[in-house]
Amino acid sequence: MGSGNREKFDNPVVEWVDSRLPVFTLLKAEYGVFPTPKNFNYFWNFGAIAMVMLITMILTGIFLAMSYNPSTAGAFESVERIMRDVNGGWLLRYMHANGASFFFIAVYIHIFRGMYYGSYKQPREILWILGVVIFLLMMATAFMGYVLPWGQMSYWGATVITNLFSAVPVVGDAIVTLLWGGFSVDNPTLNRFFALHYLMPFVIFAVVFLHVWALHVTGSNNPTGVEPKTKKDTLPFHPYYTIKDSFGVLLFLALYSAFVFFAPDSLGHPDNYIPADPLVTPAHIVPEWYFLPFYAMLRAITFPVGIPFTDIVFIEAKLGGVLVMFGSIALLFALPFLDKHPIRSARYRPLFRPAIILFLLNFIFLGYVGSQSADATLFGLPLSIFGLAATAVYYGFFIVLIPLLNKYEEGRELPPSIHESVLEAQQKSKAPEAA
Repeated sequence: MGSGNREKFDNPVVEWVDSRLPVFTLLKAEYGVFPTPKNFNYFWNFGAIAMVMLITMILTGIFLAMSYNPSTAGAFESVERIMRDVNGGWLLRYMHANGASFFFIAVYIHIFRGMYYGSYKQPREILWILGVVIFLLMMATAFMGYVLPWGQMSYWGATVITNLFSAVPVVGDAIVTLLWGGFSVDNPTLNRFFALHYLMPFVIFAVVFLHVWALHVTGSNNPTGVEPKTKKDTLPFHPYYTIKDSFGVLLFLALYSAFVFFAPDSLGHPDNYIPADPLVTPAHIVPEWYFLPFYAMLRAITFPVGIPFTDIVFIEAKLGGVLVMFGSIALLFALPFLDKHPIRSARYRPLFRPAIILFLLNFIFLGYVGSQSADATLFGLPLSIFGLAATAVYYGFFIVLIPLLNKYEEGRELPPSIHESVLEAQQKSKAPEAA
């Protein structure tokens, strides 16, 4: 970028740097004067919140790694040493452990906002797909991080989840051996998971860069789902949304800090304060809360798939559970190509709006099912039946309901522009005051 294509900065140091490497011109274009829809609500804060949490996780993780011992003999003791003897170690550990949960909270809300307002639709398909890739990488990173303290839940969680890959035909056993680095979950497994857990956040950061790049190519969606047509429909990102994002980030960090300082262990499992023991199986092996809906789907399949009344089986129950669990993520990848309805926002889709809310409630219910023991009951019936029904509802939303809505749902009339929808909302808010 030549000097003739940029505006000069008043600060002499900034101007000196920018004239040789125009990073400040780039930042001004992408985060200063970048035109942004003027009707964002606070759901749009969660992209910035997720970025803040990612940076927090990377920084606290780097400092924790300086005192962590990635061996089965020393991992648990090194975590206790971090908590008791390392200056500020307890704070770093609690920030990192609770930060994982709050990172997932931000991302789950971010995903739901994208689904509710149709942010996955043309021309933002790549933007959505990159977001789901980030989510998948987060899940892998969080799983490996959960193993590192080498408590009871760490060990047995690693054993259960890695064993799932043995259900894959032909190559399953080889995959499990590769993950373990041997013939059981042991020291090589812990070393591999530590190395990958340290690496993966930087991979996530790289994909986040692509995600933001794609966002700045297509522009942001907005609550109406109507594309900006004139300058009246947009505002410069700074100062309007830098201030709004900062306010949202501060509120989120206040809640995060409340957990870090006043309830640091409330989101974890107490059994993980017991050193890993391969000879003692916990009564109830349960993953972290953010995996529970997918864990419920995994456990929902307790029967093989084959020809009835014969011994012919195509898919064993274990493989079926694995396929259903990973298929639930695959459906998120496919969503931009499944939902072809011309209206983006659920605000203007009278059938899709209650459907997406019911989908959310069903997902939360799946989390509850995943948190309970396999032999639990509800209303006198085995909870597994409700888990199977909730899994069917999850899949039915994507495979049955969305195609039907594509064909039969008639949406409400869209506003002619973002600017006019904002004016209409302002007039409605003033009407009660005038009355």
